[in-house]
Amino acid sequence: MTESPPSITGLVGADADVAVEELYAAHWRQLVRLSVLLVHDRASAEDVVQDAFVAMHGRWSRLRDPDKALAYLRQAVVNRSRSVLRHRVVVERHARNSAPDEGVVDGPGLGGPRRDAVQQALRQLSDRQREVLVLQHYLDWSESQVADALGITRGAVKAYGHRGRAALRDLLGDWWEDPS
Repeated sequence: MTESPPSITGLVGADADVAVEELYAAHWRQLVRLSVLLVHDRASAEDVVQDAFVAMHGRWSRLRDPDKALAYLRQAVVNRSRSVLRHRVVVERHARNSAPDEGVVDGPGLGGPRRDAVQQALRQLSDRQREVLVLQHYLDWSESQVADALGITRGAVKAYGHRGRAALRDLLGDWWEDPS
């Protein structure tokens, strides 16, 4: 189910405080959900989103097209989520202690062992395949929305999605029902 976002066309010419406050009120929850699906940790996801809003506020006067502020935020959240994941790899490599996942979000219609199997399989995909599948199937985004958020072409979205779904079929066997 995709909710149509509230109009942000009134942000053109608005000062940074008002504009970012309106964006925050309308889109914070959706952006946190996006980041949680990528980083598997609500606290880190909230930090990622908060940092993205702070960065946007600081750069508001340099934003060429305020109507694209939400796209900028989505891209910032995806990029900052990637940074969190890269940082975790470095920390785990040096600490050699891995903590169990906290705050993992349940997907639509998934529960118990099935959810766990899908989440484990998603972790085995490439970062890009996982990002495309999460955005398409958990957030029900179109190819265009995914392409904009990840900064790739629609063709790349199709290719990563196809390869990711094929890998999930191989990893999950009978558990997997192709959603396409």
